[in-house]
Amino acid sequence: MKFTQFLKTKGAIATIFMGVFYAVAMLGIFLPGYSSIPGNIDQLPIAIINEDAGDYGATIADQLKENLPFKEIETDLTNKQALNDLEHNDLALVVHIPKNFSDDLQKGEVSSSIDFTINEAGATTVSSTMNSVVTQINSQLSAQFSEQTAKGVIMNFNVPEEQAEQLANKIETAYVGNVVTINEVPDGMHHNMLPMFLTMAGYTGAMIGAMQLVSAYRASRGKASKKRLFTYVQLTAILVAVVSSLFALGITYLINKPSGDLFLELFGHQVLNYIVCFNFTAVFVFLVGEAGMVLNLPILLIQTLANGVTVTRDMMYLPYEWMSHISPMYYSVQAYFASLYGSISPAPFIWSMAAIGAAALLLNILIVAFVHKTEPVENTEDALESEGLQNTTEVTA
Repeated sequence: MKFTQFLKTKGAIATIFMGVFYAVAMLGIFLPGYSSIPGNIDQLPIAIINEDAGDYGATIADQLKENLPFKEIETDLTNKQALNDLEHNDLALVVHIPKNFSDDLQKGEVSSSIDFTINEAGATTVSSTMNSVVTQINSQLSAQFSEQTAKGVIMNFNVPEEQAEQLANKIETAYVGNVVTINEVPDGMHHNMLPMFLTMAGYTGAMIGAMQLVSAYRASRGKASKKRLFTYVQLTAILVAVVSSLFALGITYLINKPSGDLFLELFGHQVLNYIVCFNFTAVFVFLVGEAGMVLNLPILLIQTLANGVTVTRDMMYLPYEWMSHISPMYYSVQAYFASLYGSISPAPFIWSMAAIGAAALLLNILIVAFVHKTEPVENTEDALESEGLQNTTEVTA
């Protein structure tokens, strides 16, 4: 066989195609997706809560609204409402100016602070960006309350210059920018990335499992009814989900050491994640066979950006945002963040993931029922018995 003949074989052609396809798909999906960082930072919603009745609070609030690079700035929320939205990652930053801020600054006796609250149990880009923004804000505010600026403010109230200088020194040291972090994630990228790694471990295994089990289903047609074979596929997927989840959590507890109280919750989540991802990825395989993997690969790549670990939904370009709404990976990741590091219930994300799994299961049932041809079932036992009787008759004759 010549090399040119070998290149024309089915395996060589498939390999060449997948090499080119994977390179184009990966770069064509990842590069545009990550280009939203930092370009879409201004899409992040924040809240500025000013409870101060004095001039300083209003001035600072107006300056922040004017100068901060965010298009959506909430100002009509209470601090409690804003912090609740922050818990659910509906806000990226809450700036709280307390009611006694101006009084404390004018007295110069008690340190007065503005609270900048950040939620770490979410996209890593958001928390790191907000920390940088807060650092810049505090630097600007410190400059604003420098001795020269403070002196000018006090002189406007007809305070003698000598006394103004003394008060200015007090004001200069009175301001403190208080950075508050809620739902802190332990140090180490393996903690930040754990929700994504657990989800992807289940998703990738389920995607490959879908290809293998649907192939086994197709190879077994004629040996049992479509209904029975489909049931066998689902039962096998459940078995694999349980076994693989035990191994996944074993490694997780060995390296990350989450709370033992979370084991059953995390185990149930991982099992559900596998089953949902299995049916989600099996749709294309049931529909077009092994070629369905060609469709599943770009969907997987899109979800690695649309799952909310690195880029929050507010920053995503439209195709990635759309995928996040129908993606089991997005809801799984958010549920893991809530369970492992957050202080909110993961239930809404779990139910959303389960709904996607139920829809995918229904699609698979419809595909098997109406797209796949019904083949006559071979009764193996009757065939063997008939063959045995025929052989006996021939020997007797």
